[in-house]
Amino acid sequence: MAPILELRGITKQFPGVLANDHIDLTLEQGEIHALLGENGAGKTTLMNILYGLYQPTEGEIFVRGERITVHSPSDAIKAGIGMVHQHFMLVPVFTVTENVMLGEEEVKPGGFLDRQKAAKKIRQISEQYGLEVDPSSYVRDLPVGVQQRVEIIKLLYREADILIFDEPTAVLTPQEADELFKIMRSLAEKGKSIIFITHKLREVLDVSDRITVIRRGKVVGGTTPAEADQNLLASMMVGREVDLVLERTPLEAGEAVLEAMDLLVADDRKQVAVDGVSFVVRKGEVLGVAGVQGNGQTELAEAVTGLRKVTSGSIRLMGNEITGLTPRKITELGSAHVPEDRQADGLVLAFPVKDNLVLNTYYKEPYARGAVIQWDRVVENAKALIREYDIRTPGYDTHVGNLSGGNQQKVIVARELSRPIHLLVASQPTRGLDVGSIEYIHSQILKKRDSGVAVLLVSTELDEILQLSDRIAVMYRGKIVATVPSEEATKEYLGLLMAGIPPEEARQKMSGKPAQAAA
Repeated sequence: MAPILELRGITKQFPGVLANDHIDLTLEQGEIHALLGENGAGKTTLMNILYGLYQPTEGEIFVRGERITVHSPSDAIKAGIGMVHQHFMLVPVFTVTENVMLGEEEVKPGGFLDRQKAAKKIRQISEQYGLEVDPSSYVRDLPVGVQQRVEIIKLLYREADILIFDEPTAVLTPQEADELFKIMRSLAEKGKSIIFITHKLREVLDVSDRITVIRRGKVVGGTTPAEADQNLLASMMVGREVDLVLERTPLEAGEAVLEAMDLLVADDRKQVAVDGVSFVVRKGEVLGVAGVQGNGQTELAEAVTGLRKVTSGSIRLMGNEITGLTPRKITELGSAHVPEDRQADGLVLAFPVKDNLVLNTYYKEPYARGAVIQWDRVVENAKALIREYDIRTPGYDTHVGNLSGGNQQKVIVARELSRPIHLLVASQPTRGLDVGSIEYIHSQILKKRDSGVAVLLVSTELDEILQLSDRIAVMYRGKIVATVPSEEATKEYLGLLMAGIPPEEARQKMSGKPAQAAA
């Protein structure tokens, strides 16, 4: 019996880059097949070809034994292929029903939308696949995990049999991720076939039937969870052994470096995003800020680094009031920043790598003498950092916008960690990096911490938070709901806090005792 999906010799050539190099891949009916690879390995390009967003340079696609040509996503949908994107494609002010039927509208005689018929079909799909959702709810009112169910229902509504999940747990709590895996298994048991793209090795081992690893555009191996472990998968992805667990020396925190008091910060819509937050980060300490994306962590980091105006409250760095100062002034006081949005806030994409590596020091010695840039010193610095941080670039004069996302991130990390600092604000510091680069950057952060630097780490990756943090502050709807010493933190407990469960109730859930009724 032919596989439900077969890719034969898929090759994609971009100018100067061979993104996919004769890739063969099969997907069986009812199978969850994980696709693993470092940033820039070619996973997303391959899936974009399958979904009709790119056209292959060479190769063939077969669905149920028949060769097909996929010119667009509509062709993919007609062939029964659907994709759940990492960033949801939903209209917040529409109901679930309106979102699901968008583009596939049910129409009554007279030209009116038949929302009742569509809602009935959504309920049937929900019951069949364990995707509990109210068709009449507005998407803006739904938790992130339920919004993702809506995305899955959209595909099933269009009768997709082959489902592509692209980094599906990126915005979920651990509990929501576990619920998603149950849904994925239920879909597979009912005959749906799933391609699962992720960089989280533990998830691959938990949910997959088969694993294919891509490195630098080629398939380098395949395995099953029973035959693999995280170290094997990491070495297959990177091409060398990787130390996934770093030793953290005992905490020896010193004086306060960063102090925030009663911070109130608004988001871009002028809504309160940081609501009365206070905390301290001390010398030689990593304070991790955990939370599902969108709970104020981004605005908090931007306020601390001068990228966002503070409505009220105070921020002090080494005893100096920095509230309202410019990013340059804060940088000059000994702060470093790895921003969440590398392209908007961390790089000038049209500038060469060498220029980006001195963006915050180009006007100082040794890179400037008066108003004259000392280009020989800029080049010397670039060569050293490219080598030390393994920045994969054709040369230091290459425009940084031409590098992969992971290598753009390495440019920022190299620039920020290679100078004397008191404070490091790291927002999603390893987003888009392969496991080898993650290992290196984690070791550099801990090295800075051990040298006495205070680190404010903002990350949606709980593994990263747990591995690097001495204390963990959990944010929910703009507030810090609890601060937990690392030795007392577990994924389950942090996940409950991230979902808005009060600390006492979360502890009771962990112990299995019923919460006391409110008086």
